[in-house]
Amino acid sequence: MTKQSIFGRISQLVRANINALIDQAEDPQLMLDQMVRDYTNSIADAEAAIAETIGNLRLLEDDHREDVEAAREWGEKAVAASRKGDELRSAGDAPGGDKFDNLAKVALSRQISAENEAKAAEPQIAAQTEVVDKLKAGLNGMKEKLVQLQNKRSELVARAKTAQAQKQVQDAVKSIDILDPTSDIGRFEEKIRREEAVVRGQAELAASSLDAQFNELDDLGELTEVDARLAALKAGGSQGAIGG
Repeated sequence: MTKQSIFGRISQLVRANINALIDQAEDPQLMLDQMVRDYTNSIADAEAAIAETIGNLRLLEDDHREDVEAAREWGEKAVAASRKGDELRSAGDAPGGDKFDNLAKVALSRQISAENEAKAAEPQIAAQTEVVDKLKAGLNGMKEKLVQLQNKRSELVARAKTAQAQKQVQDAVKSIDILDPTSDIGRFEEKIRREEAVVRGQAELAASSLDAQFNELDDLGELTEVDARLAALKAGGSQGAIGG
């Protein structure tokens, strides 16, 4: 995986709007499960690629330190050879002095070469360090996003379970709702009310019959009074019957 592809993948995943994706998904839980798998795999790939990039950076740094150390050592050798040449020349050994001066020049040439290599590596090290820092930051962002995904998935699963439990409770309550005319208890109550209505009708009918009987008794009393008055008329005259 190239650095460009790593950058692209990390940027794409870190910028992903989880809530927007959930809103667009037909099955949010399945979508989140897939995203968790994608993020986990991408993080593993990114970690391997970043580790390789960091390894290359450390090699450059090691080479740079070696060049810096070599330049220092060649510098010290140049100083030592120059001093030795000065000592020999002071002692009258001009050829010996020239020999060590030449060695000093060789050492200085090696020093310059090592310094140039160290300087040439510094921009590469700086650029590679910047890349590694960005990759590390992106990787941390991916890991944070993965935690968000896992939390969101857990939240959705919990909400789905709660909703299902609430639905079951509502269904159970509905099945025993005595106010619901479609429930068994509602139908049984309706049957009882009808039977009670029939009983009230029968009682009403019975009461009407009793009233009729009592009315007959009242009529009988009036007839008896008529007969008594008629007998009185016959016995004592109309005037006496009315006055009596």
